[in-house]
Amino acid sequence: MRPDVRFHVLATKGGAALAIGPGKMALLEAIAATGSISAAARSLGMSYRRAWMLVDETNRCLAQPAVATATGGEGGGGAALTGFGAAFIATYRAIERDARASVDAKLAPFLGHVPPRATRRR
Repeated sequence: MRPDVRFHVLATKGGAALAIGPGKMALLEAIAATGSISAAARSLGMSYRRAWMLVDETNRCLAQPAVATATGGEGGGGAALTGFGAAFIATYRAIERDARASVDAKLAPFLGHVPPRATRRR
């Protein structure tokens, strides 16, 4: 059995709190892949409003913005990760890998074989 590791980081900055976890990381990665907050939101099954609020909260609470936006118009708008945002994601994912390796190594002696889930009949 291999445990799944999902973690959140809670940080405060001047009275504002920021929770960073798998959901916000997925949103930031989707913005990097699509170049758009709305397309990223659609790809994650999230409303544009919710995605915008998460990006705004993240940008306000970090030392530098993770996402840069351009307003629409003739050339169209868009969004892109900043260099800081890309480094932020890379650092979070590295910590996640380290945590997973540590959990795997330290919990292995305690975990036995877990039978697979029974499949449901229809």
